[in-house]
Amino acid sequence: MIRSFSFLLTISLSGAFAQGLQVSTPVAHQVIQRGSLNRAEILLKGKATGNVEARVSTPGGLSLPGLDWKPVAAARGGNFSGKIAGVPTGGPYTIELRAAGMSQAVNNVFVGDLWILAGQSNMEGVGNLEDVQPPHPMVQTFDMNDVWGNAKEPLHSLPDSADRVHWRKNQAGQLERLTGEARDKFIAGRKKGAGLGLPFAVELYARTKVPVGLVPCAHGGTSMAQWNPDLKSQAGDSLYGATIRRFNEVGGKVAGILWYQGESDAAPNPVTVFAGKFEQLIAAFRADMNSPNLPFYYVQIGRHVASSNPAEWNRIQQLQLEAERIRNTAMVSSIDSVIDDGIHVSTSDHKKLGRNLAMIACHDLFPDVGGCAGFNRGPRPVSAIQQGEGANFAVRVQFESVNDKLRAHGRIHGFTVLNKDGAAVPSIYKSIVDPKDPSAVLLYISGKLPENAKLQYGFGRDPICNLEDGIGMAVPVFGPMPIQ
Repeated sequence: MIRSFSFLLTISLSGAFAQGLQVSTPVAHQVIQRGSLNRAEILLKGKATGNVEARVSTPGGLSLPGLDWKPVAAARGGNFSGKIAGVPTGGPYTIELRAAGMSQAVNNVFVGDLWILAGQSNMEGVGNLEDVQPPHPMVQTFDMNDVWGNAKEPLHSLPDSADRVHWRKNQAGQLERLTGEARDKFIAGRKKGAGLGLPFAVELYARTKVPVGLVPCAHGGTSMAQWNPDLKSQAGDSLYGATIRRFNEVGGKVAGILWYQGESDAAPNPVTVFAGKFEQLIAAFRADMNSPNLPFYYVQIGRHVASSNPAEWNRIQQLQLEAERIRNTAMVSSIDSVIDDGIHVSTSDHKKLGRNLAMIACHDLFPDVGGCAGFNRGPRPVSAIQQGEGANFAVRVQFESVNDKLRAHGRIHGFTVLNKDGAAVPSIYKSIVDPKDPSAVLLYISGKLPENAKLQYGFGRDPICNLEDGIGMAVPVFGPMPIQ
């Protein structure tokens, strides 16, 4: 794991702090969230004697316009606190401070966008650590030890996290933080851990040229009940509380949240309250982060190779699709993803999911940036209507928000006709993109449809689905949708 620390210079006279300069904030590799005017305030804290001056410079040593040396604070009791206002989006910057004849420089400080990564294992990242997304100099991470550094796979490291909620139980059944040799052995032995966060950030930077900071907070196997906002007061002993704590540690401002969770709630009891808990979670994040319109982008759960085929899995997927009615939310589908085991998305398709999430963030948040123009969020189902008769009898499935046109590699897979009891009825013998409207699919039906027939895309836990639009946005799982 890459770790970066600002180097501290302290001069001590007669055993007491009498002269010198020691900067605690900011630190190297830190990303400060930009404001609405594409500028940020950089908080300065540390120890000093007398008046403190600061400036912001480029790696070449040139002061930024209007940010040359100026007073920022007067030390009291050996401590100082001040700020530099109006720092433009970009970096890496060098923050230089001087006081009482001493100086210190903090390198690689950025102004950009911070994104929280939260949810369960597919957000934590369980992809094989093979052919991973390489690090990028403009993408940083506030790792789970609360240390800023250049972002590198794997982003999440739970056993040695600063928050107790992520620790493992020891042989005595007690939660214990992994340290020392045991920690080193764990890190060296990891074979899995690739996720979508780093690919998302690299793609977003490529399109916007805004530096990105990632704040990993996910935890595998967790349910909506474990993400209960009511547990916020438990701080690092609860998932929600730990996330809010880390939000405050990075400055109390972020650009948005990326979420991937739902597998643990695809069961008879949790599914009945999933929609309400999901909406409450989004509302709580926005309230506690003082941002009523905070972007919240998420992934619809995908495949699970399992012996059972409960309807709850598809129900969670449909509820996630319906949740897009909540303002400033958007979803991408993972139903076409390759998986590295029975449930976890592969490293290669984490790259695709990260790219697709970046394109949605780009579309929503950077409408005037050239690299973000000209595309939609991806296909969304509108209707399923019978048309024609005899050999031409078909169900026409209309989609909206399609980029270019619908497409599939080979024969279209994924559509199933259901009867009134929700059972699959073999009916579709041919599926094609409508030649007259590439935002629609024609499903040719053999014989008659059952009474009160409905349509499902992605039926079951492990369907074959391969329909996407022209830029690779997968058609999400949906249904049952009444066939009109």
